[in-house]
Amino acid sequence: MILQMSENLENNNTKTAEFQHGTGVDESLIPKSATARTVGPIDYMFMWLGDGVNLGNMTLGSSLVVAGVATLNIFQTFVAAIIAIGIISTVFSLNDRLGYRTGVPYVVQLRMSFGIKGCVISSLLRGIPAIIWYGFQSWIGGTALNEIAKIVTGGSFDNIFACFIVLQLVQIVLSLYGFHAIKWVESVISTVIMLALLYVFIVLLNSHSAVIAEKWVHAKGTWGLPFFAFIMMFMGNYAAIFLSAADYSRELKTGISDGKRGMLYFFPIALAYGSVLCIGAMLASTTGISNPVKAFAIVVNNDYITFLVSAFIVMGAVAVNMVANIIPPTYVITLITKLKYKVAVTISGLLALGACPWVLVQDSSAEGLGLFILIYSAFLGPIVSILLIEYYVLRKQKVNIADLYKEDGQFAGYNPCGIIAMLIGAGAAFMKVELAWIIGFVVAGISYYLLMKYTYKGSSFKKGTIFEEKNADLVSQANL
Repeated sequence: MILQMSENLENNNTKTAEFQHGTGVDESLIPKSATARTVGPIDYMFMWLGDGVNLGNMTLGSSLVVAGVATLNIFQTFVAAIIAIGIISTVFSLNDRLGYRTGVPYVVQLRMSFGIKGCVISSLLRGIPAIIWYGFQSWIGGTALNEIAKIVTGGSFDNIFACFIVLQLVQIVLSLYGFHAIKWVESVISTVIMLALLYVFIVLLNSHSAVIAEKWVHAKGTWGLPFFAFIMMFMGNYAAIFLSAADYSRELKTGISDGKRGMLYFFPIALAYGSVLCIGAMLASTTGISNPVKAFAIVVNNDYITFLVSAFIVMGAVAVNMVANIIPPTYVITLITKLKYKVAVTISGLLALGACPWVLVQDSSAEGLGLFILIYSAFLGPIVSILLIEYYVLRKQKVNIADLYKEDGQFAGYNPCGIIAMLIGAGAAFMKVELAWIIGFVVAGISYYLLMKYTYKGSSFKKGTIFEEKNADLVSQANL
């Protein structure tokens, strides 16, 4: 398996110029060769550790506390988290395989199921949430940067929006250096942030354990709809990331088995997400405030410590954006507009400025963030299901990569089966938005299989699938 994978990558390496010349796509979208991959397993784990240790995930933890009362107790919270992380890691390692083996990015992977023109719709459904998350993480980081500015200026400066703009401009500059910048940023920042969070955890435990126990640990909670809705929010929080898994795995060095790659996701996500989720719930229980940055300032009540923690929060916002929220929309913009990577990544940053992230989280509640996650996951669940059915069931993991880059080839235009299945899945998901991801995932996958099997006879999108083989067998039998 590994030998075959290496041969595929070597072939991609020799065909790089051919792909670019034949399709006119930007260099960032052509298959990544083995020699161009610079991210090792340790760096990859730190990347996901840094992505998980962020204020967005911490805010999700704080969303458990509504009007001072937790909707789930500590046991229910972590059972939901373990279930969600297990599913996340499994889907991640399944959906990253095409990108890892062939070096293609997510926006090209979409062409198999949606077509070269049709993939514009599905790629936008991944890119738009990423831009909003980009703006949200920057807003949280800007809030922390404002806390630093207030301490430094003795309170004379207090302008979160100005700090938001400054931080966003810094991230645009960093993102111009691509994945090479991500690797070192994540390795340094994730380690520092985990130490900072450990300190905050100890402070909360020593000084506020009684109120945390009352409002969260020993809360009645429920095993009903809110429990399953939290699993869906948890997964929805990662739905956009594991949907575009190919964008990350194509940067990982070759020779790593599928099982080991799965562990590269599971361990850092479990450690990072578990930590920040817990601290978010503890902060909200203690202060009644859903914005972790403002809650930090109240709990710590020490300028020096607040300065350091706020600095770590700023770095965390940068870290998660570098991994999850910059590259995907940049590839989408590059695909649609044919612009070069550096221009597209700058546009992504500017669009994030207009995302109005302050609407998602108010001091009293983070329910807006949860609702946002559930709504966009209603579309992303169906898309990832369609991709998995396509690659594993219909094509048996056999794809001619060169065909994905031919503008007039079998994947030209739209695949109506993919678009209809996505809409059916999303429509079903909105019938119960609290369970949006799983409903959309199941319904879209079944719909896509049935549509590909029974409709649009003679479609070029069936070439190379099990249905083409069955049709060919029927023709042969008829001739006999």
